[in-house]
Amino acid sequence: MACSPGPQPALLATRMSLARQHTAAAPLDTAAEPLGARPSTGLDVAAIAARLEPLQAEFLAARPFPHLVLDDFLPEAVADALAAEFADPALPWQPLHHVNERKSVCGDLARLGPVASATVHALHAPAMRDALERLTGIGGLIGDPDLDGAGLHSTGPGGHLNVHTDALMHGKRRTWSRQLNLILFLNRGWSDAYRGDLELWDDGVRECVRRIAPAFNRCVLFRTTPTSFHGVPEGVACPEGQSRKSLALYYFRDETRTVPLHPTHYVPRPRDPFARRLMIRADRAVLRLYALLKRYTPIDDARVTRLLRRF
Repeated sequence: MACSPGPQPALLATRMSLARQHTAAAPLDTAAEPLGARPSTGLDVAAIAARLEPLQAEFLAARPFPHLVLDDFLPEAVADALAAEFADPALPWQPLHHVNERKSVCGDLARLGPVASATVHALHAPAMRDALERLTGIGGLIGDPDLDGAGLHSTGPGGHLNVHTDALMHGKRRTWSRQLNLILFLNRGWSDAYRGDLELWDDGVRECVRRIAPAFNRCVLFRTTPTSFHGVPEGVACPEGQSRKSLALYYFRDETRTVPLHPTHYVPRPRDPFARRLMIRADRAVLRLYALLKRYTPIDDARVTRLLRRF
């Protein structure tokens, strides 16, 4: 599955160092331990914050909605080690295969590899959240310990993600509103022929305003709003045995009241044929029902995945 070549000495040293930190750390107790309390990955969050500091105007002025693209986001050895963990056969991947998307997600924080786990905790740390608040002007950002819909994302050949706006609420924490997406691409040697660009569309879904190639160690930050339409509708065409890999993190805010149910909202593109438009809308209705069940019943993504694997 991995697109990168075999681990180099620096990569192996990075993985061993982070593995020692991961092993030594106590399990995350979200009720008692604040996010960011875990040992450092060796990532310099202060350096990331310094990069973000002068970019607020660029973020806010970006079209078609506030966003920012940062290359060389992590130290190269850390990014390589993180990408290598996608090939771990012990990861509990959940296939998301329906009309509007075809990819696999691993969002069980307790079962991520040591590099992924340490990276998530670093990017959830108070210093990182403070930097993101200054960049975006959004106060009270929370890193999600549940990784609801987030975590490692892998899209193989033929996979896709139709144009959509993201869920504006958390799947289980009813007072949390989703505010910000962080997507880190981990595709070394990615070719334009493999497609897989992240497309950003205008608020009327009339045109794609920007395409962002999923280049290695490229980070995309964008506001989560009712009109932040985006997706990978052209699909992925990488060779068999490879995949489009990313780490996705979503930041929330506690509104101290129940947030209205607003699940992922898929939309057709102007050139989509009539039959495809019908399928997108029908699938959207099913997903809204699932979001309702997920909020008010014990059902969750893992249970649904286990059920679907029986068929």
